[in-house]
Amino acid sequence: MGKAMIIGAGGVASVAVHKCCQNPEVFEEILIASRTKSKCDALKKKLDGGKTKIQTAAVDADDVAALTALIRDFRPEVVLNLALPYQDLHIMDACLAAGVHYVDTANYEPEDTAKFEYSWQWAYRDRFRDAGLTALLGSGFDPGVTGVFSAYALKHEFDEINYIDILDCNGGDHGYPFATNFNPEINIREVSA
Repeated sequence: MGKAMIIGAGGVASVAVHKCCQNPEVFEEILIASRTKSKCDALKKKLDGGKTKIQTAAVDADDVAALTALIRDFRPEVVLNLALPYQDLHIMDACLAAGVHYVDTANYEPEDTAKFEYSWQWAYRDRFRDAGLTALLGSGFDPGVTGVFSAYALKHEFDEINYIDILDCNGGDHGYPFATNFNPEINIREVSA
């Protein structure tokens, strides 16, 4: 692949950047971009010295023009959107404008309403197809890799599956009394929705 741009510098982005750097033959160069550059720089500092070249930048993911300019300047093959879900459409717009593939981990939702559905992003399907680009939606843990693992299990390991229980859990202690799996605001929005 070569170059990837990761938007976001929170917990999910931190894990993703570490995993990408474990595969330098695929991710030769990464740009970590977020509203708070110091968070990007902190991630870079943890990973410097490996084979993957890491750069950082400050960008407001809601500013489509600035984001498009940054994508065009860096020229990644793919943008991994690990920002907040209500920024998805802006990032998708920037990817279309810059001609870059798009991957996210959570479906879009309006900023002022906790409402989870893919219809807003599915409306982009023809635009991405017509541009010869891929937009991979909801490829986080659940949905995402759980769907891949479930499909693999059905195809290769079992004759029949009636149901699958999925348990999300926090893999560590970050010192906070509320153990969020990712952004605390998004956790609260999911519970309240």
